Amino acid sequence: MVGCLMILGTFAQRKYSVTSSFPSYKGLIMAGYQGWFNAPGDGANMGWNHYATKGRFEPGYCKVDFWPEVSEYQKTYPTPFKMPDGSPARLFSNYDSQTVAIHFKWMQDYGVDGVFIQRAVTALKDPANLRHDNQVLIHSLTESKRFHRAISIMYDFSGMNEENKDWQVVINDWKYLVDSLHIAGRGKGQTYLYHRERPLVGIWGVGFPERRNDLRTVERIIDFFKNDRVYGGCSILLGVPAYWRDLGKDTEKDPYLHQLLRKVDIVRPWFVGRFDEDSYPGFKNRINADIEWCRQNKLDYAPVVFPGFSWHNMHPESTAPTIPRKRGRFYWQQLAGAISEGAEMIYVAMFDEIDEGTAIFKTTNTPPVGLSKFEIFESDIPSDYYLYLTGVASLMLKKRIPFQTDMPSQKRVPLSKVMSLPNEAPVRTNMGLQRSGKKEEG
Repeated sequence: MVGCLMILGTFAQRKYSVTSSFPSYKGLIMAGYQGWFNAPGDGANMGWNHYATKGRFEPGYCKVDFWPEVSEYQKTYPTPFKMPDGSPARLFSNYDSQTVAIHFKWMQDYGVDGVFIQRAVTALKDPANLRHDNQVLIHSLTESKRFHRAISIMYDFSGMNEENKDWQVVINDWKYLVDSLHIAGRGKGQTYLYHRERPLVGIWGVGFPERRNDLRTVERIIDFFKNDRVYGGCSILLGVPAYWRDLGKDTEKDPYLHQLLRKVDIVRPWFVGRFDEDSYPGFKNRINADIEWCRQNKLDYAPVVFPGFSWHNMHPESTAPTIPRKRGRFYWQQLAGAISEGAEMIYVAMFDEIDEGTAIFKTTNTPPVGLSKFEIFESDIPSDYYLYLTGVASLMLKKRIPFQTDMPSQKRVPLSKVMSLPNEAPVRTNMGLQRSGKKEEG
């Protein structure tokens, strides 16, 4: 029996490479990557997917609150919207490899360590969406290698139906990714993110009253990723509500959630919409208490940070207030706050979600004009500022530069110059070079 188990264990190990060039989430700032935007003519036959609302995409009807800055994209598509000069406003499609390449290039340019590729259960059940998601993932695997960025899979359990055995959809999808795309079996130099010496898989949307997923069903999926003799051997990140520890106001009141959490490796609470700049200082104390609970239960912890929030175009009837960015202060407040409270890894929501106004990638301050109203970063805030802030925080998390609570200046040198310095070289703080307390020019 022991011999048979050893043979099965060896076979399972062959599915995944022994290690990765990203062996741990610790020290990294990762972002969520939706990659779900389409345009007519991109080959996916999905129209203006995730740009349109209620089947319409025209002035007065759209799903996004920010308009992407598209000047660097090789391929874009004209829309019914008009720019201030009267020209057609243009958009990208994630179905195009050039789009994904640009996004991963930005991650490298600004020091964003990598992304979790989102795979929603509802999309996996739709053939057109699944085809799109697979294409984006293939592009992402290629570009993550090219630009040396970490990549991991994040399953979104929103809308999962236990009666339809949707848990099997997730299991079958992972088997496809392993067998067909060799998702974590591309050699020790691969860019798939590992944690605790195993491939890391994210699961999002557990413990929310409005997203009721039977915790015993979730446990079955966790057991598969952990213990399946062929496809198991993974580490798990579990995405839960902000008040998970005390089963508070946004959390399902089932103490079994804590039993479930003790079976995973990383706890990632969802903070989007839970505070603004004024209320964050009071909320921040939860992070340290969360970390202590995780330490006692031998778990790691990845707090969520977000630059702001807005979805008035997607949900014009909603009473949820916009959470303003405050010229980047709100975002930096959370990045510095998470690090000061002891976080060893951070999750950014999100890299590209312009639907809910949480994107950190480049968006324009001169959006289309007309019936639809779009948010901007503020007229004098550059389109890459939130990418830049993320990169500076990543250097702080890695202790490559000193910790600072003050927000970095917009006047800056390329982060690549700082990232390429040897550990003993001068480091930048507030954009001045320092070493041994002595200022230098440069």
